[in-house]
Amino acid sequence: MYGTSLKHIARLQRIQHAAARVVINQHSRTSQLSSSELLKQLHWLPIEWRIRFKLATLTFKALRTGYPLYLSNLLQHHEPVRSLRSSSSHYLSVPRHNLKFGSRVFRSSASRVWNSLPISIRESHSLPTFRRHLKTFCFQSAYPLSAVHLA
Repeated sequence: MYGTSLKHIARLQRIQHAAARVVINQHSRTSQLSSSELLKQLHWLPIEWRIRFKLATLTFKALRTGYPLYLSNLLQHHEPVRSLRSSSSHYLSVPRHNLKFGSRVFRSSASRVWNSLPISIRESHSLPTFRRHLKTFCFQSAYPLSAVHLA
């Protein structure tokens, strides 16, 4: 779903907001909390960030375990032109594409999302550690003002 149009993301976001209201048992007419505040209270990522979270998790699994094989075969480590300190930072090659649809394929989208993560997250040694740090990063990115409250 990475790269889905904003129109479709907005539809899914409305569904997530409705689900949050059901979980918390608050009606939209009587609630004083906004839908985003409900998501923060439940510690749910907005749809756009949830998609990135899932894609990064799949990428981590493919890189660390080699499974699923059909996904791990699509990922290629970036080969630096010359030896730099950043060459050990585990970047993935982002393939070139001519069409917008090409940016949505796993090889391209996974590489782009993976490369956008901080090095400390990319170098996680276990899946639970990776997911914990990734969720914190995504939550702080999705709700920048909430970052102060997490500490």
